[in-house]
Amino acid sequence: MYSLCEDPPMLPEPPLPVVLLTGLHAEARQAAGDRLLADVPRSVLIHQRLARDERGCVELIVRDASGVLEHARMPLANDCVCCGIREDVLPRLRYMATARGVRLAVIETWDSVEPQEAAEAISEHGGDRLRLAAVIAAVAPDLLVDDLARPVDLAELGLAASPDDHGTVAEVLSRQIEYATVLAYPPVGGHDEAVGLALMGLMHPAATLLPLDASGLDSLTSAAFDTQVAAARVHPACSLLPYDDEDAGVVTAVWRRRRPAHPGRLYDALADAVPAALRSRGRLWLASRPDDLLAWEAAGGSLSVESAGPWLASLTDREWDAMPPLRQAAAAVDWDPLHGDRGQHLCFIAPDLDREPLFELLDSCLLTDDEYTRGPDHWRTLADPFAEFLDDIAA
Repeated sequence: MYSLCEDPPMLPEPPLPVVLLTGLHAEARQAAGDRLLADVPRSVLIHQRLARDERGCVELIVRDASGVLEHARMPLANDCVCCGIREDVLPRLRYMATARGVRLAVIETWDSVEPQEAAEAISEHGGDRLRLAAVIAAVAPDLLVDDLARPVDLAELGLAASPDDHGTVAEVLSRQIEYATVLAYPPVGGHDEAVGLALMGLMHPAATLLPLDASGLDSLTSAAFDTQVAAARVHPACSLLPYDDEDAGVVTAVWRRRRPAHPGRLYDALADAVPAALRSRGRLWLASRPDDLLAWEAAGGSLSVESAGPWLASLTDREWDAMPPLRQAAAAVDWDPLHGDRGQHLCFIAPDLDREPLFELLDSCLLTDDEYTRGPDHWRTLADPFAEFLDDIAA
């Protein structure tokens, strides 16, 4: 309580909502930024842009609806996007939140930045003056099929974020789409847009698809983005992968089996299985590694298979209890009385995808009845061509 003769206590200012804007399609990303500035009064945008010169500098361009407010150049600390966000971008936003009465801040990254790491940096280092409200991926749907089909390295196009960035256009574009809460796009019409929109919706069914000529972006000032939930959503062990579906000729095919795969036969099948889809991802159970959950991720004809930790069925009770609650919940939902959370769960997406021959190929890679009945001790002795790169990664 305070006396009527006294000034009322000062209430703390609410944190400034921050939107992370990403996207490999630069024109679509810029259009989304322009639309946010136009729709939300007193909004500002900070664009992180990698300068293509021998110094490897970063340009920071701060603008609002009226034009450019600041243009600065500085070294990219440790070739690290998140270091730049933490050391250069967030301090500016904290100042603006206090001194300029800004209503919404937009951080626009350069083309090839993957949003998860950037979002987590904002959430972790934003302090009590900033609040991550949403992650937007700006996508040109008419370009999507071609870009997801090309195994082109970012470095070849001058888009690599650092010298050790060996990602491809298809990989980065896929992760941008699958992590964002909003997929914003400039409407262009035609068949290519329809197919691209179907792809976006099937790759990330929970996302909001928002044309840039429609209203809705201003609602992001009151939104909230939970980085822990988002991390679980895209993690291969927890991910609620898309289900069988079809839209505008684009097909989602989900292969789920409860028997482990023979490492040699699966490896031999990759040359046909991987190019069958523009995008595939999920979790894999390899007989030679019966306790290891393997993450499968393919785009643009390139495949990554990496360890994503243990199957929870292989853990002791104490080890289970030490796992994050979201990981426990995901395992419990998918629990099998015999194998626990072990199993094959791969999702393939492509226009005109034919499920039957793809599933026949993958089914031929599973252990036969005779191989299966020999049990895990025998499975571990199977020749494993995946060992060369899986063991190198583990080392």
